[in-house]
Amino acid sequence: MTRTDGTESMDHSLPTNTTDPIGVFAGVDWGNAHQQLCLVDEAGQVVHQRRYAHTADGLERLDRHLRRHAPLAGIAIERGEGLLVERLQAAGHTLYCVSPKISARARERYRMAPKKDDAFDAFVLADSLRHEYRHWRPLPVASPKLAELRAVIRDRERVVWNQRDLENQLRAILESYHPAVLHLFSSLDRDISLAFLEDYPPEQARRVGPERMKAFTSRHGYSGRTRPEVLVERLRTHLLTAAPGTVAGKQLTAVLFAEQLALLNDHIRILNKRIDELLVAHPDAPIFLSFPCMGRSCAATLLAEMGEDRDRFPTPAALMAETGVAPVTRSSGRTRQVRFRYAANKRMRHAVDWWVFNMARGADRAAAAGGRAAVPVSGASAYQ
Repeated sequence: MTRTDGTESMDHSLPTNTTDPIGVFAGVDWGNAHQQLCLVDEAGQVVHQRRYAHTADGLERLDRHLRRHAPLAGIAIERGEGLLVERLQAAGHTLYCVSPKISARARERYRMAPKKDDAFDAFVLADSLRHEYRHWRPLPVASPKLAELRAVIRDRERVVWNQRDLENQLRAILESYHPAVLHLFSSLDRDISLAFLEDYPPEQARRVGPERMKAFTSRHGYSGRTRPEVLVERLRTHLLTAAPGTVAGKQLTAVLFAEQLALLNDHIRILNKRIDELLVAHPDAPIFLSFPCMGRSCAATLLAEMGEDRDRFPTPAALMAETGVAPVTRSSGRTRQVRFRYAANKRMRHAVDWWVFNMARGADRAAAAGGRAAVPVSGASAYQ
């Protein structure tokens, strides 16, 4: 949940929600199996408290009860995405995303004992919204283009995680019976590395010479600048092998892992292509792509996470706090500490890290080229 003051401290010079409350305030404690709904009036009295199953019938009954008590001043919930959130927004309700840390601290306002249950949590959310809604901003509704871009960019992140984990597992297998493949090309997850692993197990790899290596790289469209003679030297330097039984067993699993990794590479290429299409189609894309050395994935991630609401980040400090690049200052008495900010949107922080890394590489290239201006990155770095 983001406050109108930029998450650090209340700044009364910034605009706040001064609209008088209308109707009742709602709190929803969501779950995978059911949702707990609590409604309180302007005096803080509970007017409705009930559990609804997370099913088509249960959510339909939830919609009916919300319409029955309309108009609602807002609904507080501890999540910013999901089926329930999109359903409530589609019904026209104003949602406020509350951080679980804030709701945990708010429980101490009502009970000193660490007692916790769904009904009480829903009441705390509703009553906290009644007290604090003037300082909170509602959760913006994403356009269809932004919603699709956000879904694809986040799912691509999951595929990349799977690719990284699978590559590490395949690396461990190769180190135990055929480590030469790890030293041939720039990275193990490249298609050329996986193809060599499948075509040349240890016994066949011993017979690879410069001519055969040249034919192999030409057959697979190798775009690297390393000559076949150098590749053969790398191969022979690290051509170690295990016992015959170990080689037979590891070769089988290595090929299976390589096939999975190649499939993930294809999936990432498909997702990258779709991200390109969605990014170009979005009207805000030229703003993000105009930044120097901004890769397409970085631009898509920043656009998807920042959203389209121009009022979401009223000050630069609020945006810096959201991305985690602004430090946290703890000052009390004679003690003053500046610490790393852990509570942040980690997807945005990761995108900013890659953006800065690309800019640093662009500056190094410009310096090496005699001080010419840095050019935008291309190739694999364009998707970082």
